[in-house]
Amino acid sequence: MGTMLEEPAPRDPAQLLVQATVKLLAEQGPSAIKARTVAAEAGVSTMVVYHHFGGIPELVGAVIDHGFGEIERAFARLPVTADPVADLFSMALAVREIARANPHLYDLMFGLSMRATYRPAPSKAVRRSGHSEAFKAAYAHMTAACERLVASEEVAFVAPETVAAGLWSTMHGYISLELADHFVEFDDPVGSIMLPAGVVFAVGLGGDRRRAQASHVEAMRRHEASAR
Repeated sequence: MGTMLEEPAPRDPAQLLVQATVKLLAEQGPSAIKARTVAAEAGVSTMVVYHHFGGIPELVGAVIDHGFGEIERAFARLPVTADPVADLFSMALAVREIARANPHLYDLMFGLSMRATYRPAPSKAVRRSGHSEAFKAAYAHMTAACERLVASEEVAFVAPETVAAGLWSTMHGYISLELADHFVEFDDPVGSIMLPAGVVFAVGLGGDRRRAQASHVEAMRRHEASAR
């Protein structure tokens, strides 16, 4: 079973529009995100876009929330074990799988692509806090795992929030570079780059190299087993 989860059938026009936009991103990229094109894909009139979202920027914001919702659901399905290092790498592998399934959506979520006129319009709550509730829900899983890692005393004490931010940055950097074909010379970029980078991060926190290596290998085993 892979990381991607089956979406429930849309129940309202807003959901139809979001899922239509996600589909267009996967098939055609951000240039296809126009009110008329999205409406046609969703089987509704163009005015429905403006009625439910106000415009494309607001729709894009909802699509970004949809993407982080996918990540949150993937994280929620992962087992919480006595090995937080393995759990954290499992999260990174899950995000990579989601990113590879729809690279344009992933790029959009992290601000790597979108025409300037269609930049997402954040809600007032997002402008105040800096992040949407969908992002916070996904990120909370990683913070919780980092709290367990620090509490395990397997690493030197570092604020869990700092560990989470560092891991999030490392994960996103690797995935973005892989999606941009920077690692095409490697037959197994995950094993050659992503896994060793995770081990180096754990060792940098004061962890034991052999234990960190074993944890990352275990996470790979779990991920491959779940994909069968």
